[in-house]
Amino acid sequence: MRFDKDNVVQIGRPDEPRFFTLSEANAALDLIKPITKCTAAELETVKSRLGNMLPSDPRVTETEQCYEKLVRNWISKMNRLGVIVKGLWLIDFDTGDGYFCWKFPERNISYYHSYNGGFVERTLITNVIETLNPDWADGPDWLAEESRQQNSGNRIASRHDIRTD
Repeated sequence: MRFDKDNVVQIGRPDEPRFFTLSEANAALDLIKPITKCTAAELETVKSRLGNMLPSDPRVTETEQCYEKLVRNWISKMNRLGVIVKGLWLIDFDTGDGYFCWKFPERNISYYHSYNGGFVERTLITNVIETLNPDWADGPDWLAEESRQQNSGNRIASRHDIRTD
């Protein structure tokens, strides 16, 4: 099955809470990274055009609207995937007791923070697992399980399955 950037799998309704295990968050990240990378590149093009315009240029308003539309579309896609948008290219995955935190262009989901914490209080997931062994870690062998799932193809979609043109 192939997905394009405008046809993203809906995990749930945007107004329903979605809780992720680490495996599920990593599977969703396989969709999120290429969507975000593509949108970030498009946004940079629009931003560059804006930077080359004089404030009095009649195209400024239209170009700003294009910029806003790209951001709104990205937010909508992220919401449909069940993640929480905290800022531009910054998302959280709700675990039921806190959040996995990812910011583009990070390669992986490596950080966690509590509900009361935020970006500045991010802690490496490995440290949280070693000290707390939370349910969302998918058991004590979570790294082996992650590797097994990635190699077996049991993911939402591979980044190679998504068309972004």
